[in-house]
Amino acid sequence: MSTAFETEEQQALRAAVAALGKRYGRDYMTSLVRDGAHPRELWTEAAKLGYLGVNLPEEYGGGGGGMAELSIVLEELGAAGSPLLMMIVSPAICGTVIARFGTDTQKQQWLPGLADGTLTMAFGITEPDAGSNSHRITTTARRDGGDWLLTGRKVFVSGVDIAEATLIVARTEDARTGRLKPCLFIVPRDAPGFQRSQIDMELQAPEKQFELVLDDVRLPADALVGGGGSRSGGAGSGGEDAGLLQLFAGLNPERIMTAAFALGMGRYALGRAVEYARTRQVWKEPIGSHQAIAHPLAQAHIELELARLMMQKAARLYDEGDDIGAGEAANMAKYAAAEACVKAVDQAVHTLGGNGLTREYGIASLITAARVARIAPVSREMILNYVSHQSLGLPKSY
Repeated sequence: MSTAFETEEQQALRAAVAALGKRYGRDYMTSLVRDGAHPRELWTEAAKLGYLGVNLPEEYGGGGGGMAELSIVLEELGAAGSPLLMMIVSPAICGTVIARFGTDTQKQQWLPGLADGTLTMAFGITEPDAGSNSHRITTTARRDGGDWLLTGRKVFVSGVDIAEATLIVARTEDARTGRLKPCLFIVPRDAPGFQRSQIDMELQAPEKQFELVLDDVRLPADALVGGGGSRSGGAGSGGEDAGLLQLFAGLNPERIMTAAFALGMGRYALGRAVEYARTRQVWKEPIGSHQAIAHPLAQAHIELELARLMMQKAARLYDEGDDIGAGEAANMAKYAAAEACVKAVDQAVHTLGGNGLTREYGIASLITAARVARIAPVSREMILNYVSHQSLGLPKSY
């Protein structure tokens, strides 16, 4: 694995996180799935070591780094077989949005806990009738005196049962135009009218998926990320004026971190296959000496490395403040990493043959898990739409 594009500090972080991941590993995660538990021990230790909040501002207890560092953490944990899905949501999406757009009070209330792992935040955007088309979001927020009332539904929200709050994407009416515009609200877990029900998933993972129902959930004015209107801190910093900016400030890290998640999973599967190919002997030589086995594994390695390069580019652009450039690169990185992961897992199982389907080797379950990165948080087809429209300038089909 090449680290030529990383600083010495980033390489040291990668090595340290890899060591932590190996102390837990795939057996730890599969035992959690079997027991229906959450990876609390790993989450807590990673937080104490400063890994969970490595991207958050130092003044709030974070590491002062960026998406480059946070993606390293998730990738290395995944490569050890113990990824933390909620890293995509809590520090990457929610932490980033609050750090960039939150009021001083919101930053003080949430960022220290997100950084040290004592607080977790979920993220709700997808709706039953509004998947890839966020313009169809029907969850609405309306003013009621000095409060807000939220009404709507969300689906496929990860980790609501362990999160102290959920960052909800809703829509409010623009007083000037009457059109609905996106806004982000912090909804506490125990808010009256905020209901959750677990979705029965075929995919087994420690992090559960939920459907949310918001039935006139009453929130104080300061639940709106960034406050009420444009503040003196800068044009568009207010919650009602900057909802779209806030949303994309969170979605770009989401795509970068999904790429890291997929890369880690692909590397884990490839590592198990390479280890097996080195030692498994059917005829005179280990099966890895045969090109029919060696070449597909080499190809999987190449594609994972290429995907990492695009992820590193996306993270660097985002950390430098180039949101437009990061948007293109983050979508490309997510696409490339997902495809590379699926191919690596498939080839790993194929290399092991029947053993690839046994619990002993622990990679068969990745056949389903690998496809998550193709589907979420945005499908590969929608990424191809984005690239064809935004990068190539081709007309839209919708």
